[in-house]
Order: sequence, then C-alpha cells, then structure tokens
Amino acid sequence: MKYVTRAHAKVDRIACPWLIRRFVDPQAEFLFVEADRVMETAEREGAIPFDVPGAALGHRGPYCTFDAVIEEYGLNDPALAELAKIVRGADTSDRELAAESAGLYAFASGFHALSPSRYADDHALMVAEFPAYDALYEFCRMRVQPAR
Repeated sequence: MKYVTRAHAKVDRIACPWLIRRFVDPQAEFLFVEADRVMETAEREGAIPFDVPGAALGHRGPYCTFDAVIEEYGLNDPALAELAKIVRGADTSDRELAAESAGLYAFASGFHALSPSRYADDHALMVAEFPAYDALYEFCRMRVQPAR
C-alpha cells in the first residue's frame, strides 16, 4: 500500500508510518508532499492520504491520526492503546495526557529542527526515529504485561 501526507513530518506523521509498517504492512510506501498536493498525489498514486483535513485517517475530535490508524485497522493491542495516549498528548496541546507525551514532543521537535541540515528528508527522519517508537512500544508492553 502507498500512503501520502504532508512533508516536514513531526509527531503523528512519523508515528503513523511506524505503526503502519510495524502492524499493518511492512512494505508500505510513504510519500511526503506539500500540503496542497496531498489529495492530488493520493489520487494520482492510488495512495491513502493521512493526517490532512478531510482524510479518513486523520484527527477525530480530541484523537490524533495515530488513533485513527489503530481504529481503521482494528489493532486491538493494549500496548498500542497506551502508546496512542503518549502520541496523542505529544501531537495535540494535551501534553499532560501521558507522562511521556511532553518528552516525545520534545524528542520529535528536536529531530524536526535538525531537518534538513542533518536529515535529507522525511524518510531519513523515519529511519532515525523508528527505534524510539520501538522502544516506547516495548515500554508500553511492559506496562500492560508485567513480567511474571
């Protein structure tokens, strides 16, 4: 599958590709284009738009696109539900939603600020940031499934 969103990714637009590649489609392709070209690119490329106004995979009330992906693909993993709270807090103004949300926001903002001087594009940001989402997911798994 192909997905398309706005370029210059930060929280949700890095977290969602991580989620999709890890739990939906490991071969998913991601296109990052200027905001005014997302829908035309989606149509031309047969891609699923996300994290843009009017997209099915987008913000829904207080919930962010990460939540929409979880719902759309029926991902019923308690650790993902925990991670969704962290991402939602980092991606919205509700930084206190989860204790880790402010930290994720700071981390994502720092990576965003380093681009493009250090990271050539949003794909390079994905490569750099995905291990942090792997670690956050594992942290959430430990939280919901304590060691026996």
